[in-house]
Parts: sequence; structure tokens; C-alpha cells
Amino acid sequence: MREKDPRKSVMRRLVTVAACGVVAMVVPLSGCQLSDSPPRRGGLWVNPDGPAARHVREREEGKNGSEHENKSRDAALIDRIARQPVAEWLGPQPPRERVRSITESAARTGTTPVLVAYNIPHRDCGGHSAGGAANGAAYRRWIEQVALGIGDRKALVVLEPDAVAQVVDRCVPRRVVGPRLALLRDAVAAFAALPRVRVYLDAGHAGWIKNPARLMVPLLKSGIEQADGFSLNVANFQRTGRTKRYGHRLSRAVGGAHFVIDTSRNGNGPLRRRGATRHGVRSAEAWCNPPGRALGEPPSTHTGDRLVDAYLWIKRPGESDGTCNGGPPAGRWWPEYALGLARNAHGPGHRHPHGPGRH
Repeated sequence: MREKDPRKSVMRRLVTVAACGVVAMVVPLSGCQLSDSPPRRGGLWVNPDGPAARHVREREEGKNGSEHENKSRDAALIDRIARQPVAEWLGPQPPRERVRSITESAARTGTTPVLVAYNIPHRDCGGHSAGGAANGAAYRRWIEQVALGIGDRKALVVLEPDAVAQVVDRCVPRRVVGPRLALLRDAVAAFAALPRVRVYLDAGHAGWIKNPARLMVPLLKSGIEQADGFSLNVANFQRTGRTKRYGHRLSRAVGGAHFVIDTSRNGNGPLRRRGATRHGVRSAEAWCNPPGRALGEPPSTHTGDRLVDAYLWIKRPGESDGTCNGGPPAGRWWPEYALGLARNAHGPGHRHPHGPGRH
């Protein structure tokens, strides 16, 4: 990944709260014109000890007798996930040493890790992934520890999935909105100050906040002008084409910002109402471990779209969305679901993620 232009970093740090005065005037911020492209040389880091990789090793070691063929077939399917660069999610546990270990491992292979900072207070509005830092001071200390763990090494950071969209959706208490946006702004600034880090502020997905213009003000108040762009479709299933169109509309609203797309599970798109009825899934939980989904396009920075910096696997394929539709708690490895995603990606109309994509 090319280092940031130091002059641009200085300009980012000089952006003040006064710049947000343009929000009311609906004038694009010049700081949203982004700098160098994301990592190309060396590619994205593949964790050799991720849950999918461990599953493959266990299957290979445990093969015997009549189970040999089935285990080999399953291992080959899970290997489609294991061989891809998948994001590492950072929760409330002290992050510094883990982040240091990840970034050092990536540095040894000349690659860039994808990290997800996911610890905002009132996280997930009390849903399946509820939790987060106890308060703003604790969150700022946590972000500082993540930044110290990265140091002068490369990283691509996806900042707080759903945090901005939840403000627009009004699922967070009104008293929390201002402090949340301030915390996001400070977090963006902390990562933007690191010379070899690219940070993307999450903006939900195309099936949630239908009018992307509604995201403009909270994104600007959250410091999008200091970020390298925004992320879309994290842990969701919206198709890439629809997400790109949505992203272009949102980009125009916030001054031309670039964006990244989570393609980890969008190969078959979202579960529609008819499919939900057929599978006995309540419409309110059609986003949570929906059946029949498929792996999407492999991670790559070669997107063919000047605004789309990368397709990423931000959600770990095979990790549960929560205790819904037969799944274990959120974040728990669920091999049966992983197998379904891989099997469903094997057919007409899918780009097969047999091996590492062009990162």
C-alpha cells in the first residue's frame, strides 16, 4: 500500500469543527477528494489461523474410513473461504497486542490486513451484537490502543459498522447521537494521522437507509472528510451492482468520497419475502443467517470502478449473525452455514472464489 502524501495528512489534521459549517449549506468538502488508491502491491493479508483455516486442518487430520470422501469434499469447500483475505474484527478486549501481532504478521508477508473497529458505546442498539465500550472516555482509550498496535505498519480499517446508519434509523437514544458522532470523528482523525493506514467510515447498506442523502449530515459530522471513504454492505447481502449504484449516489452527497464493498456473502443477494416465507423465516430476521445465501466476489482492489477502492470480505463467511434461524451466538464459527455459502457459490452466474483473488 502506498503511503499517504504527508501534505494531505497535514491538511486532514488541520480540518476543524468550523469546516462542518458547510453541512447546512450543502457544499461538498474539498477534503473528500481522496488520495492514493488502496493496497495493490503485496495484496491483502490472509490469516493462516482463521476459523475456516482451522476447520480445514481439523477435517484433513480427522479423515478416516467411510467419512474420508465427505470430509475431503467439505474441506475443499471451506478452503474457498480459508484462502481468502478476511477482515479481523476488534471488540471490547484490549486490542493493542492483538493488532500488533496481526500487523506484524502482515508486514512479514508484504500484505495489508483489514481490521474492523467495532466497539462504539451502545453498539448494535441492543441487538444480537450488543455491547461496546462503557462510555466515551473508554472508547477513546480503546481507539488509541488500536492505533498504537498498528504503529507505522500498513492496515485498512473499517470503522464501526452500522454506527452512522443507526443514527439515521433513530434506534440510538437522542442523547447518544451527538457524542457518538464526535467519537467517530475522533476515531477517524486518530487513524488518518497514521501514515500507512486507510480508514473507511461505515455507512450501512442499500437496503436499509433507502435515500443515501439522509446519511450526508451524520457522515460529515463524523469526519468523512478526513477518512479515505466509506464502507457499504458490511455483514449484509445486497448485490454488488445495487451497492455500487447506491455508493455513487452517496459519494456525490459527501463530496466525491471513495468506498469499499463487503462482498463476502452477497452472491445470491438478500433473502426476499417469498423466499423467507418458503423457509419459514420471519421478515424481521431476513438479514440474520438467512438460508440459501452464497459467497460473493473474491476480495480485490481491481474493481473497474474509479470510486470503488476494493471488494472486501469484511464479514467472516461462516460466522453467525446471532441466535436466529438456527445460528449460534453472533460471531461464533458455524461450519454448516459456511458450507452452504460455499456450495451455493458453485454454479452458473457466480465468480468462483477457488483461490486468492487479485488483491
